[in-house]
Amino acid sequence: MSQWFNTDRPISLDDLAGEVVVIEAFQMLCPGCVSHGLPQAQRIASTFAGEVTVLGLHTVFEHHEAMRPVSLEAFLHEYRIGFPVGVDTADDTGPLTGDPAPVANTTRDAPAAGS
Repeated sequence: MSQWFNTDRPISLDDLAGEVVVIEAFQMLCPGCVSHGLPQAQRIASTFAGEVTVLGLHTVFEHHEAMRPVSLEAFLHEYRIGFPVGVDTADDTGPLTGDPAPVANTTRDAPAAGS
């Protein structure tokens, strides 16, 4: 995470060991996230307070210039998102990093009929 909101310290997986955790991955300009995903996460946080930890993961896959931390901070305030939200770390290499796993060409690699 490059930054956290609604918490006074970064949250790690070790902090959550043994807890039930719901992670809402969203983008603030995603209509479905705003109208469905985030309200559902808020309902879970309020209904199961003390039993379930709800975390937000703001992940930007488009409109990077509009998705600055100052914009997200205003969005979280405006929509009254109170659970901790981490900002996915940007990567200059694109959406996928590292070497992709090889994929077998099932047509070419499949045994011939009758073999």
